[in-house]
Parts: sequence; structure tokens; C-alpha cells
Amino acid sequence: MKLTFLGTGTSTGVPEVGCKCEVCTSTDPRDARLRCSALLEDGNTSILIDCGPDFRIQALRADIKKIDAVLMTHKHYDHLVGIDDLRPYTRSNELPIYADRETEMQIRSMFPYCFYKVKYPGVANISVRSIAPSTKFSVGDIEIIPFRVFHGMMSITAYRFGKLAYITDMSYIEPSELDKLNGVEVLVMNALRFAKPHQTHQTVLEAFRIIEKVKPRKVYFTHLMHHIGLHAKFEKCLPPGVHLAYDGLEIEI
Repeated sequence: MKLTFLGTGTSTGVPEVGCKCEVCTSTDPRDARLRCSALLEDGNTSILIDCGPDFRIQALRADIKKIDAVLMTHKHYDHLVGIDDLRPYTRSNELPIYADRETEMQIRSMFPYCFYKVKYPGVANISVRSIAPSTKFSVGDIEIIPFRVFHGMMSITAYRFGKLAYITDMSYIEPSELDKLNGVEVLVMNALRFAKPHQTHQTVLEAFRIIEKVKPRKVYFTHLMHHIGLHAKFEKCLPPGVHLAYDGLEIEI
């Protein structure tokens, strides 16, 4: 199983428009972060996790040849507005998008023309399939377990794939849901910045509290803002097994 980080940035991306800080002006490609998304591949199955405004360029960079399903974490703009750019992947078959009820409603509201009985030629041929926490389902040979985390006051969806778990935009996880991470070896998790608290995202320091409880073998931080600092400097400060993800990084599970 392989996970490719297509984008590792927060909602504004990095560089942030108008900012001239050392991160936003860095020439290190690891400091340039598109909006958060990832591609999971296992055998002949390819699953896209979130589809934000940078998806088109992400697909070109990663040379994504096919997508069998899309998993949505939540309804915010930076995670789903790229759905229209899925059109090339829907010309032969309908593409299922898995999402919770709130996200499904947002998709139908933003892209109503994809659900008309008589569709305009060329629109994305998609369907939305509702999911619920702890209800397992499969795409190809990949078993998926959705579970609930909180993005501020909003309940959103994280995913587990065997020994891998993918969480983004989390600020809190209930103890009962945390138990669902037992046995996870590779944990992908959001960490907006180092220590300054945020209402809807966890920091690196807060993420370490989760790491101490789950004890995964490897951790990759994603959904990072420019305040995280330069990749080359911050990566050296992290303990063994904990890393900053960056756009284009591929990991094998």
C-alpha cells in the first residue's frame, strides 16, 4: 500500500498570498504546500482523499492515471471544491464519492448540475454515497473504517486503512474514537503550527498527546501553515519516527 501526499498545506496554502516570511519565500520545494489531499494506492485500486482547489495541478504532478473512489473528510472549500476537475476520471465509469451527510449536502449544493436527471454533456459523472462512523466499507481490496473527529464544533470524518490512519483538520477526538487507532503503525495527522492554540486545528504540541497514547511506529504531520517554520529546520527538531510531510512525498505501508 502506498500513500502519496498531493498537498500538505492549510486552507491558504504555502506560500500564503502577500506574505514575505522566510517560509513563503523559501526555495526549498518542501516549503511549498498545496491544499491538503492524498492518494492511496494498493494493487489496482486508487483512492483520492479530499479534492480541493489545487487538485488539477496535483493530478498532473503525480501523473494520476485513474481514481476508483474519493473519500471526503468534510465540507470545507479547501477539501472539496476541486470536484469539477474529476471529469477526466469519470468518462468511462461513474466515480463514487464517500462522504458524511453534511458533506454530501454541500457537494449537491455546490455542484447541482452533476445530479440533474438530464445532465449537460461533459459534467463529472459522480455519485455520492453516505457513510457513518465505524461502518466499514471497501473499495476494491481496500477496507476502510471511517471514524469521527472534531474540527472545532463540527464533526468530520477520518479514515483507517489497516495499519494506516489519515486524520486532517482535527482539534479534538473523543476517547471512544481514539480507541479505534489501536494498532495503527502509520499515523497521518494535522498539525497547523507548533504551539499557539487554534480554535479548530491542533498544534504540534497537541498532536504529541495523541502520539503518546497511540504509539504509532511512524507519524507524518500534514495540513501545515507557514508558521510551522522551514521544513529543513523543523524536521531536525522532531523525534525519531515523526516527520513533516511535504507535497510529493510517497510512503509505503
